[in-house]
Amino acid sequence: MTKKRVLSGIQPTGNLHLGNYLGSIRNWVEHQHRYENYFCVVDLHAITAPHDPQTLAENSYTIAALYLACGISLEHASIFIQSHIPAHSELTWLLNCVTPLNWLQDMIQFKEKAIKQGENVNVGLLDYPVLMAADILLYQADEVPVGEDQKQHLELTRDIAARFNHQFAKQQPVLKLPHALIQADGARIMSLTDGTRKMSKSDPSDLSRLNLLDPPDLIQKKIKKCKTDLERGLTFDASLQGRGSANDRPECRNLLTLYMLMSGKSKETVAAECQDLGWGQFKPLLTEATIEHLRPIQAKYQEVMTDKTYLASVLQSGRDRAATIADRTLAEVKSALGFSQVGS
Repeated sequence: MTKKRVLSGIQPTGNLHLGNYLGSIRNWVEHQHRYENYFCVVDLHAITAPHDPQTLAENSYTIAALYLACGISLEHASIFIQSHIPAHSELTWLLNCVTPLNWLQDMIQFKEKAIKQGENVNVGLLDYPVLMAADILLYQADEVPVGEDQKQHLELTRDIAARFNHQFAKQQPVLKLPHALIQADGARIMSLTDGTRKMSKSDPSDLSRLNLLDPPDLIQKKIKKCKTDLERGLTFDASLQGRGSANDRPECRNLLTLYMLMSGKSKETVAAECQDLGWGQFKPLLTEATIEHLRPIQAKYQEVMTDKTYLASVLQSGRDRAATIADRTLAEVKSALGFSQVGS
């Protein structure tokens, strides 16, 4: 039986944090044997916000190395850098010409990020979802691992594909409509400084996140300083002093979820272990579990980064395999649109 194809990627905008790992990469690793996987470093997306040209390339290699360090196997996956395949940019332009402007203006993430960037907001930020659609549709992906905040973008991808097929390929659809692949536990890891906000690389405070490459002393510092409440007894569902909903203790729920995922224990085991603990007793447990979970990842990362020839070969092989599929899809799209072909 032919395996379903999966496509996903992460921006090279600094070190990956636990939100990236637990919400995306760990899920990729756990299920990679079930799929034909294409994992890319989406560096074209990284320039929709202000970036440092001096670090973009190195950050891209860092993310690729972390894919390997976290357990992505070349037996099951191709790893490549988005900008190494020109078809991503070309298909984006072609899809731009069939995507209504109001579809993009209605995207929640654009509205939120446009407010932050003010007068400096660029066309690329508005067009980001079309580039994301091109990334996915180029590889005729069956499923796309996404977080809850990316579901709207995936729905837009499906809408763009359906619109293209309806307008230009009614008899024989060219673009496959992908489905979301969403992880239940840990899909949305929250900030250490605000349990109501998602852990993010864009947060100005490094104390808000635990990065995969943070050394043990920094992990200890961040967990020691993370926001908590005054309640004793830690549970996933309790509210402050018995009032309201579970959202009244977002930090409690988030930190218990982190402990569950870092320790590998079940939710029931963690609930029983922590129900009578205070924060002073719990934080060392979370610190130790996090350090031990990240230790082999950090060791493998250092091994990969010290052999740049190996990493380059991985990216070259990944690029070659991915380009074969991407170029074929692009040619089919251009043919459906009526473009002339070489030699015609």
